[in-house]
Amino acid sequence: MTASLQHLLAPRSIAIVGASEDFSRINGRPLKFLLDKQYGGSIYPVNPKYKAIAGRPCYPSAAAIPDPVDLAIVVVPAALVLQSLADLAAKGIDTAVVFSSGFAEMGEEGARLQAELATTARTLGIRICGPNCLGLINAFDNVMATFSQFADGPTPSGPVGFVTQSGAFGTAIAALARRRDLGMGYFVNTGNEADIGFCEVLRDVISDPRIRVGAGYIEGLEDGAGLIEVARQALGLGKPLVLTKVGRTESGARAAISHTGSIAGDDKIFSGVARQVGIVRARNEEHMLDMVEAFSHCELPQGTGIGIVTQSGGAGVLMADRAEEIGLNLPRLSELTSNELRAAIPAFGIATNPVDITGQFVAEPDLLERSVRLLLSDEAIHVGIVWLQLMDAHVDKLLAIFSRIKAEAPKPFVVCWVAAPAAAIRGLHAMGIPVLRGAEAAIDAVAGLIEYAAARRSWAARTQREAEQALSLPVLSAEGGQLSATEAAGLLASVGVPLVPITLAHSAEEAARIARSFERPAALKLQSPDLGRSTGNEDAIFGLNTDSEVRAAYDELVRSAQARHPGAAIAGLAVQPMAPAGIELIIRLQRDSIFGMVVMVGLGGVLFDVLRDVAFRATPVSAAEAAEMLDELQGRAVLDGVRGCAGVSKAEVASLIANVSRLGSALGSRLLELELNPVIASGATLFAADWRVVLE
Repeated sequence: MTASLQHLLAPRSIAIVGASEDFSRINGRPLKFLLDKQYGGSIYPVNPKYKAIAGRPCYPSAAAIPDPVDLAIVVVPAALVLQSLADLAAKGIDTAVVFSSGFAEMGEEGARLQAELATTARTLGIRICGPNCLGLINAFDNVMATFSQFADGPTPSGPVGFVTQSGAFGTAIAALARRRDLGMGYFVNTGNEADIGFCEVLRDVISDPRIRVGAGYIEGLEDGAGLIEVARQALGLGKPLVLTKVGRTESGARAAISHTGSIAGDDKIFSGVARQVGIVRARNEEHMLDMVEAFSHCELPQGTGIGIVTQSGGAGVLMADRAEEIGLNLPRLSELTSNELRAAIPAFGIATNPVDITGQFVAEPDLLERSVRLLLSDEAIHVGIVWLQLMDAHVDKLLAIFSRIKAEAPKPFVVCWVAAPAAAIRGLHAMGIPVLRGAEAAIDAVAGLIEYAAARRSWAARTQREAEQALSLPVLSAEGGQLSATEAAGLLASVGVPLVPITLAHSAEEAARIARSFERPAALKLQSPDLGRSTGNEDAIFGLNTDSEVRAAYDELVRSAQARHPGAAIAGLAVQPMAPAGIELIIRLQRDSIFGMVVMVGLGGVLFDVLRDVAFRATPVSAAEAAEMLDELQGRAVLDGVRGCAGVSKAEVASLIANVSRLGSALGSRLLELELNPVIASGATLFAADWRVVLE
């Protein structure tokens, strides 16, 4: 940890500025919690109204505290926060948690006050968590720098580090985790993030060796580079990150701004980058905790094959449906495994995957052990799910069975125990076995295990040499704006982008002569630095087969442009051969406000305008990462060829995406946007038929 976050997350002494003797009030609760949980460090209440609180000296100011202080909890009205920070700085306190609300979440005036708060903190050298936050809990060390009602109950430590931008909703998630016997070693609410942000806290939480799983709730993100950094750190440590990010829709993004002043960002870009760096994304709080449950208590599978054993055929069908919906694999069992299962289960059971051992299991619980052992021994199975319900009278026997299975099972498995008794959950957790709440939840949790296991394997095997190779770029104009088609063509060709040949014509006769030099038909496209990209039929004419057609098209495009855009400079017309037929793709580089330069790929042409079927990554990407992008497309089957249309070489497309992404990284802040649309692909042949490059 950095020294300042060490003082935040694991302080040896805490001052409470604005402390109250009324433990029911927000400014009284932190002291109550610290005393109740037996915090081992020094505690210093600060409030000139009191001489003592709870038998402890209360100081009139921070400066009056006789000893060094690591962390201050500031719980005063917003108007008094700046003066409180000045008092802390005079004492030498370098870290504060600011509960006070009335800042960026309150609109323009609040945002101005928060900006002043951030500037003051930087000037004074104080790190701030908040404002508008409910603080943090370090359950390992009984640090209760919070007023959250969650601290009223037990706060057992555990392997989960949870960071949230929402206080109340984060508290609800923590309460759910406690009910599910999921111990949170850290609970941190970052609030408005005037200074210390989500990623910085998560980085230090993940670095604690007592933490095995990181979880988080995000409403808005500004530090995209920080998230990528902490995710790669977590991958290297083998610690999964499970994040729920809201603001997926326009309405949700507006709500996020009104709550904490956060900008939600483009959700598709967030999802693409998250997948790129091994972050497992959860839809909601329950889904998050399902995956936290699985990661906390289950080893990673070595493949994608899921095997299911149930005491209910209906539950098996439900899980099979869910698995297929999200693209998971329920493989057929070998004939040997199926025969052995038939001999082990009742004749009216089902010996295929999912395996149904029927209600006979209630009378004969040992059926479970035999069936699970056989299922996990099958070569096609990499992870198992065991579904059961109730069984309150058999908890001890079932725990003994699961203990034996766990000791000898060659592969990981999870238990889906519907309405599980509390003793069963505690017992299974003690064995290192996750307990899921329902059939679909179990499938979704196993999906998270499989996704993260694949990310870990890719991370371990991947070499970034391809993505990091230095590029030798041509000298570009110092002026900004859209490059001419020919200048952009030279830039793209320098990194190996295959282009439909292009020549600039300055007269109708020159256009006809150029068109005669290649096999027709030809296309003409207006080139003007004042008009931006061509707009289809208005600025381009396709399928020209004769000299007279080319001349007439040239004159028509110039005349139309001058009529529609008086005074616009016309640089000429680009003359190109018509590209061969094929599957149309789009590849784009764009600068994202959160993650910087990102690369996008999708189905191009008209399909892009209608479907917006795209995948994103932060640049640069390797060819392997680019191939993963293609596999994410909803229309990926089109790339394999449909209805007589030849498929494409995904390896060639992936290589092109990687090269374009390297160009984006090389140009850096100089590049505003680059687009190849369409890229026409057929087999191993690729051509960009149209392109656009805009520089800062």
